[in-house]
Amino acid sequence: MKRYLLTAIGIGITGAYLFPLYWMYATALKDDAEIVQYPPTLVPQRPFWNVGEVFFGRHMPSYLWNSLVVAVGVTALVIVLGTGCAYVLGRARGRWVDALLFFVLMMQVLPSSLVVTPLFVGFNLAGLLGTPRLAVILAQTAKALPFYVVICRASFAGVPRDLEEAALVDGHSRLAAFFHIAVPLARNGILVAAVLVFLQSFGEYVFARSMISDDGLQTATVGLSAFLGPNTSDWHGIMTYSAIYVTPILIIFVLLQRRIVAGLTAGAIK
Repeated sequence: MKRYLLTAIGIGITGAYLFPLYWMYATALKDDAEIVQYPPTLVPQRPFWNVGEVFFGRHMPSYLWNSLVVAVGVTALVIVLGTGCAYVLGRARGRWVDALLFFVLMMQVLPSSLVVTPLFVGFNLAGLLGTPRLAVILAQTAKALPFYVVICRASFAGVPRDLEEAALVDGHSRLAAFFHIAVPLARNGILVAAVLVFLQSFGEYVFARSMISDDGLQTATVGLSAFLGPNTSDWHGIMTYSAIYVTPILIIFVLLQRRIVAGLTAGAIK
């Protein structure tokens, strides 16, 4: 009886969590009159789908391409800069490591809206605003790097030291042991962290909105704001745009869900 009760509670919580997602797709299928109808309808009565108009009329391909460029650039930089740092923190022990981890976590807590102004001033002085997408990539890299390091550290901490010591005895260098032993064994954590960083960067808004003035270089999340006006909002267009934007992300999560769970729990059990 207790098992069925817990199952029902779990299903209820899951349903409540997924309901906004369902409401987004349902609203995207409604026409303007049904969207504002009261009481609202849970199932669209007159399905209306204008993907082509929103996708091409609102220049979504350009926005999505810009988001992809930013996300790929951020993910590549984070992997290059953060993997070695996560390995060192996973192997080192001491109070200074705990203090450094606390500092890294504090960097993750800082909201983008708080750091965007000093970054904007610094990038302007450095002349990076002339290449705005690069500026956004660097800013988002600084934001995502602590998150990546914390997740990957747990994966590297779960790699037995004996394997690396055996590689050193066989004549491998420390760098070779890192690339041929530690990285392959921690690949699940690296993959999951990279996917989460990619998805977070694909949805970046604050830095793109602040540092990119050319509409042709804006990201997809900034493009969504074009549906919002001072007096009226195109809710059907907003929901259709959001459905197009979210669907690939959901597919990625469904395909990689097992690896994501395995990577997030890596190092939790010894």
